[in-house]
Amino acid sequence: MGLISNRVERHEIKPGDHIYTYRAVFTYSHHGIFVGGSKVVHFRPERNLKSIAETSSNLDDPASNPCPTFPDCGFRQPNSGVVLSCLDCFLRNGSLYCFEYEVSPSVFLTKIRGGTCTTASSDPPETVIHRAMYLLQNGFGNYDVFQNNCEDFALYCKTGLLIQDKQGVGRSGQASSIIGAPLAAMISSPLKLLMPSPVGVATVTAGMYCMSRYATDIGVRSDVIKVPVEDLAVNLGWNCPEEEAAEHETSDRQITAR
Repeated sequence: MGLISNRVERHEIKPGDHIYTYRAVFTYSHHGIFVGGSKVVHFRPERNLKSIAETSSNLDDPASNPCPTFPDCGFRQPNSGVVLSCLDCFLRNGSLYCFEYEVSPSVFLTKIRGGTCTTASSDPPETVIHRAMYLLQNGFGNYDVFQNNCEDFALYCKTGLLIQDKQGVGRSGQASSIIGAPLAAMISSPLKLLMPSPVGVATVTAGMYCMSRYATDIGVRSDVIKVPVEDLAVNLGWNCPEEEAAEHETSDRQITAR
């Protein structure tokens, strides 16, 4: 892996690695945890959500696209977006990339695109795999593009870190980039009056963009806490998939009784 690209070959990844691939002609990246045996645990929107990410992730649905190699590919609990897929189905003919951890601030700032690295440290592979497999059975809450997406899932599995303030952007570097780029452009707009050179304005805008990404990285934020995966649902008020299904069933019965 280098400064320009984190692309790797399949034989280079190890169980517990945070991997990703690009979707929709590099429009966004999809992240997951490689757990070994050519299997990846990842988080995607549920089928009833209408979004670009959901439309693309439906191609991972075994009901419409059964995997010819692994019978358990596409396994997930009811009402959960955490899925077990084979590496082929996860990549869908895309290239394989490995997310970097413990990068220096200088390296982080040179990465123009968000969602490729973090200054935070990774936990041991066995801990990472345990979190991923536990969440496969118990869910990871509701999918949210800005606060709880596939990159957030992988980052939590690798670090165990959660953001206390859920009003802002989540841990995802992609979400930070989406918000940071327009914000940097807006802030730097008045500088056009002071800087006649377009190059100067572009340089300042790029610098603001990179700093906004760095400020939201989980490795430098002060509002993150370490949460054991077994306590995740309690801390965030999530119901496990079985409890959500039971609640829906109870609600349906009450409506029918009326």
